[in-house]
Amino acid sequence: MEPGCPRGLLPRPCRVLVLLNPRGGKGKALQLFRSFVQPLLEEAEVSFKLLLTERQNHARELVCAEELDPWDALVVMSGDGLLHEVVNGLMERPDWETAIRKPLCSLPGGSGNALAASVNYYAGYEQVTNEDLLINCTLLLCRRHLSPMNLLSLRTASGLQLYSVLSLAWGFVADVDLESEKYRRLGEFRFTVGTIFRLATLRIYQGQLAYLPVGNAPSKMPASPEPAQKGPVDSYLVPLEEPVPSHWTVVPEQDFVLVLVLLHTHLSTEMFVAPMGRCEAGVMHLFYVRAGVSRAMLLRLFLAMQKGKHMECNCPYLVHVPVVAFRLEPRTRRGMFSVDGELMLCEAVQGQVHPNYFWMVCGSRDAPSSCEPQQRPPPEPL
Repeated sequence: MEPGCPRGLLPRPCRVLVLLNPRGGKGKALQLFRSFVQPLLEEAEVSFKLLLTERQNHARELVCAEELDPWDALVVMSGDGLLHEVVNGLMERPDWETAIRKPLCSLPGGSGNALAASVNYYAGYEQVTNEDLLINCTLLLCRRHLSPMNLLSLRTASGLQLYSVLSLAWGFVADVDLESEKYRRLGEFRFTVGTIFRLATLRIYQGQLAYLPVGNAPSKMPASPEPAQKGPVDSYLVPLEEPVPSHWTVVPEQDFVLVLVLLHTHLSTEMFVAPMGRCEAGVMHLFYVRAGVSRAMLLRLFLAMQKGKHMECNCPYLVHVPVVAFRLEPRTRRGMFSVDGELMLCEAVQGQVHPNYFWMVCGSRDAPSSCEPQQRPPPEPL
């Protein structure tokens, strides 16, 4: 499905529905919205209705029930988890095919603002955090440019079907993300604290990893009829009970420190994980670190990652592959999965990326055409 949006621009004036988590990050999202976002929106003729979320999955429930026609876009101000809720809520609607075409905007208001940081990078801005990142993303909303984004469809052994807009992590990264929740009042510094703690008690995770690399993907596969299914057909995947197809790559090692599937460049505002740049339509980044890496090397990688220099460390344990689908089968229930920063049960999971599946406010109207870094000048002032 190709989302349809005239000229890749929001209208002027435009009306947006803002979903804001007042407890996100350091608990100052509403104050930041009033101080930094609202004045810019009013100047740019962007009228809004503000809805505050009250609990986990509240945003999911709201977009499931909301009449979407009055709104030109849905604006999500929180961390990455709230956008995850919104997209999954849209995909649960009876009119999901139309609903998922409603343009979305991510304003950083949580402790994990990876999608906002990635959009900031695509726009040509310097890597920034906190209020500076919020202002940049608000200015992009005021300029109204839209860009199509990839969507990751996930299926688990227990029958769960869900969608990811950012990442799936297993092992070290997931543990840091989820265990550092107790430090969320520290903002993004919580990830640094979590990394130091997890390095001190480094774990090994056992499982089978397989993937479909970009070069091996058939140009088109017949879609198996699934009349009851909502959402796109995962034509590259076979049932989890069956072996992966022969044209997939099965990683021979089964001991890992981490596995990360990433749709964008950043995993937080200061973790520039994919310096190779924005992926082309229908492609995602797969990173994994094999067991055997020293704590010192792992620390060096994470420090270098702040500026996207970790691939220059030439670490033999770190592997990056552009893929269109993957399967991960943990041997035990030890460890956790993190999907867009949200906890998921540790069980066999597989997924494939669907190209240009929804629209987001971004710095350019052009869809990405390659995995090369996007060299664009910063957007013009308002």
